[in-house]
Amino acid sequence: MAANPKLVHAMQILNSRRHFLKTTAAVTAATTLPQWFLEESAQAAATPPDPNEKFGVALIGCGGRGRGVAREAAALGRMVAVCDLDDANLAQAQKAWPEAKLYKDFRKLLERDDIRIIVNGTPDHWHTLVNLAALKANKDIYSEKPLTLTIDEGKRLVKAVRDSHRILQTGSQQRSDKNFRLACELVRNGRIGKLKHVNVWLPHGRREGPFEKVPVPAGLDWDMWQGQTAKTDYVKEKCHVTFRYFWDYSGGTMTDWGAHHNDIALWGTGFERSGPVRIEGQSLAPMIPGGFTAASEYAVLYTYANGVTQLTRSTHGNGWNGSVTDKTAQQHGVRFEGSDGWIFVTRGKIEASHGDLLTTPLPSGAKRLYASDNHMKNFFDCVRSRQQPICDVEIGHRSVSVCHLGVIAMRLGRALKWNPAQEQFVGDAEANQWLAREQRKPWSYEMV
Repeated sequence: MAANPKLVHAMQILNSRRHFLKTTAAVTAATTLPQWFLEESAQAAATPPDPNEKFGVALIGCGGRGRGVAREAAALGRMVAVCDLDDANLAQAQKAWPEAKLYKDFRKLLERDDIRIIVNGTPDHWHTLVNLAALKANKDIYSEKPLTLTIDEGKRLVKAVRDSHRILQTGSQQRSDKNFRLACELVRNGRIGKLKHVNVWLPHGRREGPFEKVPVPAGLDWDMWQGQTAKTDYVKEKCHVTFRYFWDYSGGTMTDWGAHHNDIALWGTGFERSGPVRIEGQSLAPMIPGGFTAASEYAVLYTYANGVTQLTRSTHGNGWNGSVTDKTAQQHGVRFEGSDGWIFVTRGKIEASHGDLLTTPLPSGAKRLYASDNHMKNFFDCVRSRQQPICDVEIGHRSVSVCHLGVIAMRLGRALKWNPAQEQFVGDAEANQWLAREQRKPWSYEMV
């Protein structure tokens, strides 16, 4: 596929800034966070001791990630029910919580009055319908990211949470990581001068195929698993872990990892409840017919109303399985670039163009961001206090909206203008058709 000359030119201009940033200052890697920040964090994140009450918790979607998150919830509550459309996943959940009741249909589970909290670990295309049904049943929700499949779903979900006065925490756990909060606080307080540009690197996706249809495994309700998406023959790669590399069910690494790193970009720029005004994107590698459909390699250029630009692109520095596939490639993460230096942050590491950017304490009157050191505990604390969690429904919606906008720009292959207040493309009826998807009945909004 030929590269878009305008987008490539923009990438070259933005990357040329590295010459100044690399040659004028030494990189400082923080193996431990600065003491001033640790002391402030301990005070900011301090909460009263947990009460003895243990909320009833239910897990919907018992795959590996769902069970992992549910273990965190079970340590703070009581796991009383688990639900999955695959008997194999249910069996794994039963081993972890032998006292929990098993369900195949989440709607039956939601009828129970002793369940206060839902952990939603379903595939992406089921997140919204399960969340809407749980809100209607007066449950508080910890929902895995990406929060939605479409921007329309997000708008509906935000309204439903507000109308129901329930608590929803999006599972973008980097918000509860000190490295990411430090980076965003420093940027928001002008530590790197005037913010000019944000680089976001995401792990590249998978490019494989073609795949063959095979018999549906015993114990799997394949029709319900497909849910709102178009009915299709069973292909094992479409189910469970690798579903995210198909447009029908997700958005590839753009929505999977993008819901993490694009979220941090929004947090640092201050647009976490808004979004960009212009998007231009392109898929950089043709997908194999009959194989995965979500772009495996891509570049998307965003522009915000204040002129800050953001380039989100795939990298081979960390592959889809976390391995380093190209020693010369950029590690995935977020780099904020300003007039006076830069800060790069990823899981387990924060770096700066010069050391005092990190080690010099912020003044007493500096802007402080929401402090959380444990994502699940923050959620449970908010269920008790009825305060908003660190990654509430609107933040989760806006973060994945940036990802959805990138996907739409890639698929249309042209520049798009976006109104973040109205959540509509400007003067572009074709693009606005991509804000929602046709839902296959009965797995549609009507079911909840």
